[in-house]
Amino acid sequence: MSDDTVGSLDLSGAIRFHRKGFNMQYTDIGIDLGTASILVYIRGKGVVLKEPSVVAFDRDTNKIKAIGEDARLMLGRTPGNIVAVRPLRQGVISDYTVTEKMMKYFIQKALGRKSFRKPRIAVCVPSGVTEVEKKAVEDATYQAGAREVSIIEEPIAAAIGAGIDISKPCGNMIVDIGGGTSDIAVISLGGTVVSASIKIAGDDFDEAIVRYMRRKHNLLIGERTAEDLKIKIGSAYKSVEVEIAEVRGRNLVTGLPRTVEVTSEEMEEALREATTQIIDTIHSVLEKTPPELAADIADRGIVLTGGGSLLAGLEDLIHAKTGINTMTAEDPMTCVAIGTGKYVEFLAGYREEV
Repeated sequence: MSDDTVGSLDLSGAIRFHRKGFNMQYTDIGIDLGTASILVYIRGKGVVLKEPSVVAFDRDTNKIKAIGEDARLMLGRTPGNIVAVRPLRQGVISDYTVTEKMMKYFIQKALGRKSFRKPRIAVCVPSGVTEVEKKAVEDATYQAGAREVSIIEEPIAAAIGAGIDISKPCGNMIVDIGGGTSDIAVISLGGTVVSASIKIAGDDFDEAIVRYMRRKHNLLIGERTAEDLKIKIGSAYKSVEVEIAEVRGRNLVTGLPRTVEVTSEEMEEALREATTQIIDTIHSVLEKTPPELAADIADRGIVLTGGGSLLAGLEDLIHAKTGINTMTAEDPMTCVAIGTGKYVEFLAGYREEV
């Protein structure tokens, strides 16, 4: 294959290259462009950066004040002229300009400012995104400084990152629960056989907790408080041991600050609607799965990845509702980033051989 040939490798049906040439002197980067956080994987180094997908900017001057963790700390705590926003919503770009600046900042931070060569970047997207949404991600990545961009679907990346050999003719079921979307897919021979993507995930868990606290306790809490509550005592399945946590917020009746105690049982009730929708989607994917692959899944089990899979009791809930053994990947938060980066490494090796 000559250096000016347009590269294409249809191993997964989920990855595409858009520029000519593929020299080994360039840096390979895999980016998990998540709704809640961005992870950057560099070939040979692993995951080098993990930061929240939050940008704080001044409305008056239109200048960015903070990006990442510094900006996350500002959520819900800024004066009128400063706004802390998430430029990605439900797995897709909602603010193109801010996303581009955020990506540029993270790429430079991961590589170091001394890097003169433009990197090759693989970015993962939810399996249900449209061509227009894919193009927006691709364009933003080029504008952020990429020499070459590839797009890979999240379930494929998650499976690779979880250590599954997707090249074999064997059914593997991946449930990737991120911040904005949940992707459920059956993978065999390097490609997606059946998949579904729903816009119910970690952020919706937080919103469900906010609504529950307002309805049940007349207490208004913010997104960050809801997330902390989810991490501390959040549960998807009723357990024998009941945990209790204190929550501080604003009393909607008096308008004054107030502290209440909530239990893990209440959290299970608050999250029930969202978790039920994920279970229903898993059911629908299993119904569409060819019988041979369904038999493989019954034997091998379901693998959970993504930050949302860390919700306590989720494994037990899926197992109870489907009868299939369910396990969480070793490091679910970084699976997609690692898988995206490894795919780039595989392609680089393939091009060298050719």
